[in-house]
Amino acid sequence: MSFVGNSCHRLSTACTHCTRPCLASSNPLPDDASKIRKIGQWFLCPPSGKVGAIFLALLLFTIWWVMLIVMTKENALHGGKLYPMIILFIACWCGGYLIRPTTLPPLLGMLIAGGVLGNVPGIDIARQIDPEWSSTARSIALTVILTRAGLGLDPTALRKLSLVVPRLAFVPSIAEALVDGVAAKLILGFPWSWSFMLGFVMAVVSPAVVVPSMLGLSDRGYGLNKGIPTLVIAACSLDAVLAITGFGVLLGISFSEGDLIWTLFKGPLEAVVGILYGIVGGVVLWYLPQKSSKNLVLFRSSLVIGGGLLAIFGSKAIKWSGSGPLGCLSLAFVAAYKWRDDYRYLGKKNPVENVLGVLWMLCQPLLFGLIGSAVDISSLDPDTVGLGIALLFMGLLVRMAVSFVTVLRTDLNLRERFFIPLAWFPKATVQAAIGAIAYDTAIEKGADDLVPLGKKVLTLAVLAILITAPIGSAFIALAGPRLLHRTVNSHPSISSSHNSEQGQVNRAMTMVDEKGDPNGVQPATKF
Repeated sequence: MSFVGNSCHRLSTACTHCTRPCLASSNPLPDDASKIRKIGQWFLCPPSGKVGAIFLALLLFTIWWVMLIVMTKENALHGGKLYPMIILFIACWCGGYLIRPTTLPPLLGMLIAGGVLGNVPGIDIARQIDPEWSSTARSIALTVILTRAGLGLDPTALRKLSLVVPRLAFVPSIAEALVDGVAAKLILGFPWSWSFMLGFVMAVVSPAVVVPSMLGLSDRGYGLNKGIPTLVIAACSLDAVLAITGFGVLLGISFSEGDLIWTLFKGPLEAVVGILYGIVGGVVLWYLPQKSSKNLVLFRSSLVIGGGLLAIFGSKAIKWSGSGPLGCLSLAFVAAYKWRDDYRYLGKKNPVENVLGVLWMLCQPLLFGLIGSAVDISSLDPDTVGLGIALLFMGLLVRMAVSFVTVLRTDLNLRERFFIPLAWFPKATVQAAIGAIAYDTAIEKGADDLVPLGKKVLTLAVLAILITAPIGSAFIALAGPRLLHRTVNSHPSISSSHNSEQGQVNRAMTMVDEKGDPNGVQPATKF
């Protein structure tokens, strides 16, 4: 027995001696370690830093993919319905991760990855995604980001900016739509109804790009002293409603569909119904679930997300899609107005916001990947591209100038006024949603004389996405820290780290005790 014990001891000593160079515990970093030495530490065992993060991501993707294969069998394998969405998600996550070390937003890498998988022959696997699944996934992701935006809106800042929000939402958008409409008539020879229909397609900004970009600045404390994230996010939602309403009215005129008077009044009515839904639903969530519930955060999160999904999908089902985004946004805003009181005295952030932050980490690659893959490069008409780019930048210049003038009579300083037009630049979501509607309608109705016009509208919508989505997101990410004042606060809702998503995960794992006991907080688990 002693012989066996000695042999085991010698073997253990030999293994320890051989593996010591590979162990992080045996090779601690000195205080004055060089950057190369720090990077080398990542590759020791256990892996750390970016190498450790990559191993973690591979483990997570492998476990969940195998689980989906077990649950759905061939659907998660090559040729199945889930397979292209899984590949798109992984590729877009990697695209966002690779671009994260730069000052550019991760969504730019996700858009590029989606565009590659949607257009490059041989790897254009995103083209195999079922359009209905793609639409559903985009709607779910938009619900998450709109709910998160509603929870993050500052009611105090919104009261101060109550007159500026509609002004900023409507005036620049109408000005750009008019300029684009006149330019389409004079440059492209469109009929007047088609010209202004194109104007509304081109004029709307993208909530899917603007909202997460502004929330990223807000998480780091930029613009909070003047409520600029709240101003831009609230105006962005109204801007989308206006553009969709204008497009619908002119589509009806162009194809002579339905009652024109009803079409004119339906848009504003949809907005009112959406806001009323949000107010009523938000007030209900003040009292349900009861505050004494042991699972208060879980129930509140489930109800606010469920209410948002009901607003988005329910409005589509009854063909009042303009009500959905406003209903989702206002529901979360009204609910959070009262919920903040439960955590304000603790100096804590509403834990529901942390839950939405984690959900957004999962939904973000899908949303921007699907938007990027929806841009069909082959649909670009070379004869229209040059004139379309000129038309696009004419409208953008007018929008930016009008946006700057719109915020002149406010308490924003000169640097902040310059930021607003830059934040009003990106286009993606609505163009991807409605860009092809006129073209599809012309084909469905057999209007052969209108099909070329519909094709041009689609081409220009694709151009707007390709040019403004990456440039606009870069504008916000680069100009925000330089033009906006940063509020330095110990409050956990403001993160000084560029990678604020890491903080969201940690804070989501550090949920406040539902009874308001500060001692109920457990230490955050490192991710």
